Amino acid sequence: MAGKSAGQWIEIAAADGGTFKGYLAVPASGSGPGIVLLQEIFGVNASMRAVADYYAEEGYVVLAPDLFWRFEPGIELGYGEADFGKAFGYYQRFDVNLAIKDTADALKVLRARPECKGKVGALGFCLGGKLAYLTAARTDVDCAVAYYGVGIEADIGEAKNIKGPIVFHFAELDKFAPAEAREAVKAGFAGRDDAEFYLYPGCDHAFAAPERASFDKPATLMAHSRSIALFRKVLGPHYDLSSLWDRHTELEFATRSAEATMGTMVAEPYVNHIPTMTGGVGYKDLLRFYANHFIPKTPADTKLVPISRTIGADRVVDEMLFCFTHDIEIDWMLPGIPPTGKYVEIPLVAIVRFRGDKLYNEHIYWDQASVLVQIGLLDPAKFPVAGVETAKKLVDEALPSNTLMKRWAESAPN
Repeated sequence: MAGKSAGQWIEIAAADGGTFKGYLAVPASGSGPGIVLLQEIFGVNASMRAVADYYAEEGYVVLAPDLFWRFEPGIELGYGEADFGKAFGYYQRFDVNLAIKDTADALKVLRARPECKGKVGALGFCLGGKLAYLTAARTDVDCAVAYYGVGIEADIGEAKNIKGPIVFHFAELDKFAPAEAREAVKAGFAGRDDAEFYLYPGCDHAFAAPERASFDKPATLMAHSRSIALFRKVLGPHYDLSSLWDRHTELEFATRSAEATMGTMVAEPYVNHIPTMTGGVGYKDLLRFYANHFIPKTPADTKLVPISRTIGADRVVDEMLFCFTHDIEIDWMLPGIPPTGKYVEIPLVAIVRFRGDKLYNEHIYWDQASVLVQIGLLDPAKFPVAGVETAKKLVDEALPSNTLMKRWAESAPN
């Protein structure tokens, strides 16, 4: 989920005596709001540490306490059959009430860290999902996110103690949190507008764990955006994504520097121009693409005409007209097609995802058929496609609709 590890192990003092460890991940900026990350039944393993590093990239100071320390410190299990057996054995020995006290001690340490600035939230998965819920009920965290929490319904009476907003992610096929359990949790928050419930159809328990067979990437991406939306709203940090995107495009189309463009992105970003599947995954490939096949292969008269812009918690959706003269071979849009000298205008949509204050990925969409019509490679008389008309109608809704529908006249009123 994340790039190079940002973390270290630190000591946490327990209020009733003894110490235990926690994995601390700090953002590149050196400070940020806090998140206490609550583990699955497999311990603070590589997967949990990757989640901590991921949220550190998002701008948070993350502390994942080892909540199995009271019977065996430093447990790190994988997801094989033998490890599952061990994990359920540990779960049977686990004292939830002591774990919440340990979490409160971890929160105290997190808030005291010089890197932690401002508010603190809770985030948990599986067992940690229930712990995130109980942490919200029994401590002073400012918000909480619970992924497929197991057994929350057994303690739903504590929902009334939760003062801050909370998000629940549930999987439709999760036998550990079946429909009746999910409905009981929802009923516990009836009448409250600060509790959000999301159900992921066709998904099973642990859908957000890349190492598990149940991993579902689309659901994971959607859930993460919803989680980040809550954390940004309550905790911050607040980034000017619009200006960051403007700076990126300025470096691409005005400054025309591949290296400077890459400087606006995370360590391992990716770009995908959907119609032609051009771009790159990872720093090395994407720099190669920008330096050799995008920036120098974009016509000099290229113009971007803004139509609309939507700003989300972790992304920008830009709608624009993309205008250019096909006077060079455009590797990324028209690979292998010699210049035709034709002028082209097309609607284009860029969906740009950020991780913290850096671009993480770009999905760029346009109508390739319209481009081919406008440069004379596709005959609109033979196919239901249009040329520059798509761009013209985007900015003038009064232009006629349904011109490609030969049967449109048949539905006209008498």
